[in-house]
Amino acid sequence: MKSMVIGGIILIIALMAGTYFVAGDAFNTDDYINALTFLGAAAIITISTFVVLKYINQMKNDTASGELADEKWDGIGEYKNPIPTGWGIAFIVLIGWMFWYFTVGYPINGFSQIGQWNEETNEYNAKFESKWQNPNEQTLNAMGQSIFLVQCAPCHGNDAEGINGKAQDLTKRISAASVEAVIKQGSLAIGPKVEGNLGYAMGMMPGQDGLFNANTGMPISDEEAKIVSAYIANGMTGEGAEIFMGVCSSCHGVDGTGMEGMSPNLVAYDDALVLAVLKDGKKGLLGHMPSFNERLNETQEKALASYIRSLGDK
Repeated sequence: MKSMVIGGIILIIALMAGTYFVAGDAFNTDDYINALTFLGAAAIITISTFVVLKYINQMKNDTASGELADEKWDGIGEYKNPIPTGWGIAFIVLIGWMFWYFTVGYPINGFSQIGQWNEETNEYNAKFESKWQNPNEQTLNAMGQSIFLVQCAPCHGNDAEGINGKAQDLTKRISAASVEAVIKQGSLAIGPKVEGNLGYAMGMMPGQDGLFNANTGMPISDEEAKIVSAYIANGMTGEGAEIFMGVCSSCHGVDGTGMEGMSPNLVAYDDALVLAVLKDGKKGLLGHMPSFNERLNETQEKALASYIRSLGDK
């Protein structure tokens, strides 16, 4: 046992010396928290070492004794021995130290860097909201470009052209292939309300089997879908106006602008469409765009919509 005690003391000295060698500079300051931490480390190392030595010695030399409990598990009984005195004292002392630490040593209502950061962030957000409450279109556009480069460019590219087809080309309103995909499969947007719903008042758009041409009274054919897709992609020009009137105008309006936000605008990237996609995400022809809900404030969302509108059709 004597050799074990000597070995334990040497181990404690070595561990404390190693700790001081690695973090000694932290203790040469006026911050008593660092010194308190080092003292706590010394106590933990010392107590842990001698507790381990004590129980190693017991396992080598002691024999179990005492009154057995009535319960047995697979023939294994348990003695009704009291908890070790040292363990009980250490447990009570630790509880007392916890209350001291939270009230005197490092009070929970005292200064904290996290609390300061939260206060400064809230103050800045309030100042930002007040300053940019009613920005003009030019200001929104400039702000939106910065937001786009941080939040959108990784997928859509710095030029917003979709990185060679990997994402939607935002310099063009929409492609014929995208329109045709929505006509065939229905609205592929996803959101918290209903699968496939972008949140517009008129709800989810059905797939091709649920779309009827009012002019013929028949479901829209593959050929009609191609024609009206090209019509919409070409900015509501060319062949396909008659099919659009018979199939699409009842929801998207005669001019395709979505009847004042009741359904998506097929002519331009208006605020309603951009905000709906930002909020609920979108699963489209090229893949799944995640939701940006609560990642941007209201002004930033409007700024992003303004910038996307300004990209134009190149």
